[in-house]
Amino acid sequence: MQSKGFIIFLTVLISALCIYYLSFTFISRNIQQQATEYATDADNNVDYSKKQAYLDSVWSEPVYNLFGIEYTYEEIKDTELNRGLDLQGGMYVNLEVSPVEIIKGLSGNNENPTFLEALDIAKERQKDSQETFTQLFYDSFKELEPDGKLSSIFASAANRDRFNFQSSDEEILSVIEDEVEDAIDRSYKIIQTRVDRFGTSQPNVQRLQGTGRIQVEIPGADNPERVRKLLQGVAKLEFLDVADWSEIGPAMQGINLKLMAEEKASRDQKMVASGDSAETIDDISVLLADDPDAASTGTGGDTDSLGNELADQLSASDSTSALDSLDLQVSKLFQVLQVSPYGMYSDLRDSSQVNDYINREDIKALLPANIKLLWAVKPADLQGDGSNNLLELYAIKTQRGGKAPLTGEVITNAWQDYDERGRPAVYMSMNATGARKWAAMTAGAATTGTRISIVLDNYVYSAPGVEQEIPNGSSVISGNFTIDEASDLANVLKAGALPAPTRIVQEAIIGPTLGKEAQSQGINSILIGLAVVVVFMIAYYARGGFVANLALLFNVFFILGVLAQLNAALTLPGAAGIVLTIGMAIDANVLIFERIREELRLGSKLKAAINTGYKKAYSSIIDANVTTFLTAVILYVLGQGPVKGFAITLMIGIVCSFFSAVFISRVIVEWMSRKGDESKMNFQTGLSKDFLSNINIDFLGKRKLGYTFSTIFITVGLIIMFTTGGLNFGVDFLGGRSYVVTFNDAVVASDLKAALADDFGNTSPDVKTFGGNNVLKITTSYLIDEDNEDADSQVETALIQGIQEFTGLQYIHDDARVDESHFTISSSEKVGATIADDIKSASVESILFSLTAIFLYIFMRFRKWQFGLGAVVALLHDTLVVLSAFAIAGLLGFKYEVDQVFIAAMLTIVGYSINDTVVVFDRIRENISLNHKKEMVANFNEAINSTMSRTLITSFTTLVVVLILFIFGGAVLKGFSFALLIGILVGTYSSVFIATPVVVDLSNRKGKPVQVKSEQKPVAATV
Repeated sequence: MQSKGFIIFLTVLISALCIYYLSFTFISRNIQQQATEYATDADNNVDYSKKQAYLDSVWSEPVYNLFGIEYTYEEIKDTELNRGLDLQGGMYVNLEVSPVEIIKGLSGNNENPTFLEALDIAKERQKDSQETFTQLFYDSFKELEPDGKLSSIFASAANRDRFNFQSSDEEILSVIEDEVEDAIDRSYKIIQTRVDRFGTSQPNVQRLQGTGRIQVEIPGADNPERVRKLLQGVAKLEFLDVADWSEIGPAMQGINLKLMAEEKASRDQKMVASGDSAETIDDISVLLADDPDAASTGTGGDTDSLGNELADQLSASDSTSALDSLDLQVSKLFQVLQVSPYGMYSDLRDSSQVNDYINREDIKALLPANIKLLWAVKPADLQGDGSNNLLELYAIKTQRGGKAPLTGEVITNAWQDYDERGRPAVYMSMNATGARKWAAMTAGAATTGTRISIVLDNYVYSAPGVEQEIPNGSSVISGNFTIDEASDLANVLKAGALPAPTRIVQEAIIGPTLGKEAQSQGINSILIGLAVVVVFMIAYYARGGFVANLALLFNVFFILGVLAQLNAALTLPGAAGIVLTIGMAIDANVLIFERIREELRLGSKLKAAINTGYKKAYSSIIDANVTTFLTAVILYVLGQGPVKGFAITLMIGIVCSFFSAVFISRVIVEWMSRKGDESKMNFQTGLSKDFLSNINIDFLGKRKLGYTFSTIFITVGLIIMFTTGGLNFGVDFLGGRSYVVTFNDAVVASDLKAALADDFGNTSPDVKTFGGNNVLKITTSYLIDEDNEDADSQVETALIQGIQEFTGLQYIHDDARVDESHFTISSSEKVGATIADDIKSASVESILFSLTAIFLYIFMRFRKWQFGLGAVVALLHDTLVVLSAFAIAGLLGFKYEVDQVFIAAMLTIVGYSINDTVVVFDRIRENISLNHKKEMVANFNEAINSTMSRTLITSFTTLVVVLILFIFGGAVLKGFSFALLIGILVGTYSSVFIATPVVVDLSNRKGKPVQVKSEQKPVAATV
């Protein structure tokens, strides 16, 4: 092996990187454990707000020192190996931005009946269409009014800068598409801001490109109704004046005095408790006692001088030393909040402490009635050092009742452009009503020299100064904007004119107990599967098995390390992907070791056998890994949610297993056999010696039996499917809501199903056991087509009331406290009709793309279409057999759900089955290149017989691992692992009795040799 040194170097480098990245995960888990302990009371109850406060307090603090480099908790969280919601509990939401309101807003809320009817038709068609809503609307409009023009709907005085009566339909549709895209982007940023302030660690918000949807994952979310309102609330855009320091300074001094008195009283109490004398009354407390109004209203004494004195103290040039010297001059609040006549600022990491003070009702009462304190939406580099860590706190003036003098609906348009000096700027226009109010506001601000804030969802996005009155509503906002910042602000300003309400189209809630249970099941499956494979490999391959196991450990270690490096989330299907990789990783070593054993039986020396074994197995390993990788890529591109996690893990696993099995194992094997035949390196035990080495079965002569058996099995399955209403499709494909309900004792599913029919509007739900007989999964389509925000709570309330009436038990939110008197909803899932249609379409596309990709790859590798078509026929056969097996199992009472994860299983089966087929095809190619005059059937039979030991050993190890997954993986993965069990069996069967025979029959040259173009000379032919 010429590149041995490089392989060792690369292995050491990758191992070091994996240790480096995984170390962040261990540190993060340790900090989270500390936070949990900090927030746990004497009764073992966790206060999650207190836990979050602890994590916030260390967010920007150095918590890990590695080789002299300090890492903050924020940096650690960005690098750790995350857990998916199914392993820790939380809420997953898929939001769809409603284009209906955007289109209505662009039309000036036109009441044209044809226009409104076209919108309604488009909404209905969107449920089962892959077209954009804009195109569906236009098609509906033209159907209703073939000669109608969109300009008659959208052209108006308010839209004169967008449309006119001469605008073509294409131009108007283009503007609508752009505005819808802007609205989705605006909604994404608004939701991201809301979720970031939700009070949970590591939320994830991302746009699903090309879908108009936004995906949100909130770990630990324990109040679904609050999350729904948070995500679906319409953004409120307001324009308000920023208060002058003279209006806020005295109140801040009063707050300072009050807090100082509290802190002194606390110190005195501690000193008295410890037996010391209380402090002497100082000047501050005397001032508070003599002039209580100064603290309660901010109006006592010389308020301006008090406020300015405080500002002078806190805006000292050397802020650090100034704060240190202020000990008894300022309270703890003003040691983390810097105030000055020019504004108030806090370090980002101290903002939660500031909130603890300013959100207190007694502190709010000290502020003038028309003042409220609002944060900037994001930190800025106010110190000019590039740190971007100072967050400005604005004192905002409101009208009576807390209302804004001007709100966002008066804006007719906003866009990014450049000012007269060529700087990025934001241009904004208003309607007549807005222009009048805007003129008054800008005149007042220009006179007083104050600023006007642009506020969205109670966060200040900008607070520009005003140079003069703006009389016509057309304004230019300029400053030190980047182009992106100007574009973002323009997009925010459209939130009033073009509201983009969001609705939840898919939702999943996993309780913390269910998440911990799934995590335990996933870990157990990995460990048990790993242990079984390790024992078998040593028992079968002796020292060779030890090498394979070592390579396998490297493989799992590399997978986890790469996942951590990519900051990916390990989900339960992802854990299943690791379990499957364990079984499939053995395949490469089995191929190699069987080739080595074959060479040894032919009389080769040990070193020569090892060299030839690795060389001949290389081609088969490449082909098998490439075909499986192709299916994983397609699964990642077209899959959604947890399926993507499975695909990522599978792709990483394939690459890591190839490197560890082919290269790492070879370095170890060559080192252990460096003494040649005198070394103790061996690849067989008494159990495996000559096992399946001399078989000679006429498999092709029995191919008609295989055809017959497969036809009968598939026909029976299809008949059952058609006569019993089809497969047990989950909400992923049908749409609806499902709930996992946990009881203390067993509940009869059929009885509860009958009892719930009345509660769900006379539509009978599907109720079945889920794991144990005390856990039921209830699925219903009740109110699934309702768009209003209350539908989710209505269905959940109906479910809870129905169960309470039937069982006499009471609902409890905490699943850890279920007992003989209470039940809980451990998890729930909602899939709207639009999402369900997308999932079905993506599932069909993924299977078709996989089959096409595999056909093309096999065709290119073997240069004969018969091989490609034979492989695809075998894969179609495997798919139909698995579907038939699900139907037959359902008839026997084992109703496994067909959902997204099932599709992942099907594509995995496709990848696994093609592995077996490719190994046989590669051996056929080698045989033909060595003896191209040999009869075709004899050549094919010899290839099947010579690869049978590899086929059965690989199938056995993978089957055992999947069986462990089926037993220990929990109810969530039952259908997935059952599909894989059947798929592995039928994949092995089809490579012998379907794929290879089909190639023979398609060649239509019985008994004659078949030519396959080999990429190598006959003497150097490899498999």
